[in-house]
Amino acid sequence: MIRVMVVDDEALIRTGFQHILDAAGDIEVVAAVPGAEAVQTAEGTRPDVVLLDIRMPDVDGLTVLDALRGLPHPPVVAMLTTFDMDEYVATALRAGAAGFLLKDTDPEALPFLVRTLADGGSVLSSKVTRTVVDRYLDAGPEETAVRGIARLTDRERAVLVLIGEGLSNADIAARMHLGTGTVKDHVSAILTKLEVAGRVQAALLAERAGLLRQQPRDRDAP
Repeated sequence: MIRVMVVDDEALIRTGFQHILDAAGDIEVVAAVPGAEAVQTAEGTRPDVVLLDIRMPDVDGLTVLDALRGLPHPPVVAMLTTFDMDEYVATALRAGAAGFLLKDTDPEALPFLVRTLADGGSVLSSKVTRTVVDRYLDAGPEETAVRGIARLTDRERAVLVLIGEGLSNADIAARMHLGTGTVKDHVSAILTKLEVAGRVQAALLAERAGLLRQQPRDRDAP
């Protein structure tokens, strides 16, 4: 079972997400709480994935993200919002968020996205992708990004391309005929060499370096 915590200031949102995810069968919502209760609840329930509202009246979502990242057993965190505003996306990703979803995400897609997060993948809503990633693409390759990519081995670069496509560790392992543990080791080395906090940042860095523009890409994929 994938253990999920939903953090949002609106009870209706929390309840809706909980009903959708609990119905999936392999996902259990262990807590659905407002922002002020998030960190303490996470310490007690140890969720695998947290869906965290970025705008809450009682506490800032980015503050909660930072606290969750500092826990002894930090969960994977994806940010929730009703706004596809790139400044919030960029800040959250720099802080280590593994994804960014709009609250009007298709309910049928939500369990799949949670599974992707739990399996080490990253998710961005298509609207957020167009807002943020296209901005980096339009800017062209950056020298610092190119230098970072140059530190990678050929195998690590191939893994990075698949990270950029949004594949989970299991999907990358299947695509490259590797063990999942080997893929995890490669991902860890990639994040260390690129000096980034998470997979989304690594993918954006690859985009900025021009690496992913050499690959076919489904621009509407989540």
